[in-house]
Amino acid sequence: MDGFEPPLRALPPVAAEVDAALLAIDAELDWLLALNPLGTDALWDEFDASGRTRVSALRYPEPVLDLDAMRRRLLDLPVDRIESPLLAQVLGGKQVDLARTLELVRLRGDAGFTEASVALFGGVEPELLDLARRILAEVVPGQPLEADTGVDAVVEAVEREVEWYRERAPDFALDVIVNADVGSLMMVSHGRLYLDADLRLPEARLQPLLQHEIGTHVVTHYNGARQPLRQLAVGLAQYDPLQEGLGVLAEYLAGYLPGERLRILAARVVAADMAIHRQGIPEIFACLHEQHGFATDDAFDVAVRALRGGGLTKDAVYLRGLCDLLADLAEGGELEILFAGKFALAHRESVAALIDEGWAAPPRLLPRYASAPGFAQALERCRSVAAVDFHHSLPAPLLQEPLA
Repeated sequence: MDGFEPPLRALPPVAAEVDAALLAIDAELDWLLALNPLGTDALWDEFDASGRTRVSALRYPEPVLDLDAMRRRLLDLPVDRIESPLLAQVLGGKQVDLARTLELVRLRGDAGFTEASVALFGGVEPELLDLARRILAEVVPGQPLEADTGVDAVVEAVEREVEWYRERAPDFALDVIVNADVGSLMMVSHGRLYLDADLRLPEARLQPLLQHEIGTHVVTHYNGARQPLRQLAVGLAQYDPLQEGLGVLAEYLAGYLPGERLRILAARVVAADMAIHRQGIPEIFACLHEQHGFATDDAFDVAVRALRGGGLTKDAVYLRGLCDLLADLAEGGELEILFAGKFALAHRESVAALIDEGWAAPPRLLPRYASAPGFAQALERCRSVAAVDFHHSLPAPLLQEPLA
């Protein structure tokens, strides 16, 4: 970023106390893992054996959290005494967000879970559902590619990626956890990268997925953790749509977002809507597999994700976040500042004000793809493409390893 930036300064005492307490509660509350179903392979075997009509209740790790005590700690924070109205606004918003997250975990498996999810992540608005259905009707899956890259090769690629960042920021680090019950090919939670032990994917999708997980989620965590307002490391309120929108954008800018990937994001919206309307895994699976032609593994994965906890609407934020981000880019929105930490597009002015006050700074690191030849031209294309056309027919890699 160009121009003068004021020197960074510490948060005032009460704001610093609240910021640190919110950070501690967020670190304890790993809600994503708490809602990650166990034994999905066995669940599929059972579902398939039933003629794809019945499935057992999802099982989860046993919670080790005292949610009531965490809620009391959260609500006792002196947000009303924070010295700055700007800091009171962003920290108070995070307090509300965490209270909703605690309620989400508390209601896991109960009747009120979906309503708690809608309160935290939103539901499925008619325009988003219409777009999802249009994508499913119009977008053709990309050319089938062999899943020739296993978890060992992915770990090696992750190590090379981390080394690239360490050359620019020696304190950059990333914990990688290989786990048979991740429930996703790869995901980032609290700055750690989780890989499915049985992961296999086409080589052409490796860099796009690494740029999604590391170039977006890990880099924004790293940048946010070095801000005076450390809440930017774990996310201000309602940060998920922008994070996931940036992640999908990263896949496109890295050179291969196939039509099938965009269709998966659309399927997640349809599945979230069906979950809101109390339809179960068999009904969602049938809709995706029989009506929309998804492979059995993809249809089952999307259905299980949508029914996490009893009906989790978070998966709708991927397509919503992408649409919002593309609209912002079309209006000339700046991309670089969005990597200063984890926040919502609606926080853009607040983040600019935090920088003016010296409580935040522009990002220390940008994603690796932003250093690639051709990045500026690729980003410019993103400013004029519609969401329904936001995919590739064939791989067109922007990144060529190693990138010096």
